[in-house]
Amino acid sequence: MFKIAICEDEDAFISELKEKLERYASDTGREFCFFVCHDGSELLEQYPPDLDLIFMDIKMERLNGLRTAEEIRKTDSAVGLIFLTSLKQYVWKGYEYDAVNYLLKPVKYSVLKMELDRYFARYQGKEEPFFSFANANGKYKVLYRDLCYAETEKRNVLLHFEGQEQVIYKNMKEIAALLETLPQFARCHQSFLVNLAFVKGVENLELFLTTGERIPISQPRRREFMKKITDYWGDML
Repeated sequence: MFKIAICEDEDAFISELKEKLERYASDTGREFCFFVCHDGSELLEQYPPDLDLIFMDIKMERLNGLRTAEEIRKTDSAVGLIFLTSLKQYVWKGYEYDAVNYLLKPVKYSVLKMELDRYFARYQGKEEPFFSFANANGKYKVLYRDLCYAETEKRNVLLHFEGQEQVIYKNMKEIAALLETLPQFARCHQSFLVNLAFVKGVENLELFLTTGERIPISQPRRREFMKKITDYWGDML
């Protein structure tokens, strides 16, 4: 099942686009489910973390598509994004937010089919694993490859990814149970768990990360951690 959002303020166009998407699904044997909203602010407020593709009108009354895309990219770098517009001058602006492409209104089925064929040819089988969570600041979708490290913060955990820090309302034991099953994650300290892909070097009881940060290694965990990173680096050579 492929989850598609349509963010558009004209009900008639939403119905028309859904009809064409359902025709494409029937023609190709795919399964789509739809999430519909009428404004960028509505999409951000109710954002489903498991979205695969968004069709978004650039011109909307309360929060336009470009500003909405800017906010989406702060929390979701993986979702596909196709802009809808009747104004060609907005097209190049949309690529600043990693748009897959744009469609000019009114959308012809032949053009929609061509763009979806291109999208699926590019992304089919390349869906990357991720986890999602919500906190007081919003909802987040994080690719495992983008998570740099996690550290204990009081009773919760602070996640470091894509240049930002966000609290997830779980303890380190729960986070470790999720991440340590993956070969690129290792616990280097009671309070720290790191993505080995970000480790630049190890010196005594300290890790140097590609981000320029340093995090500690505890003496009790050093031997096990060094074995895991040696295995990981060996597999990467």
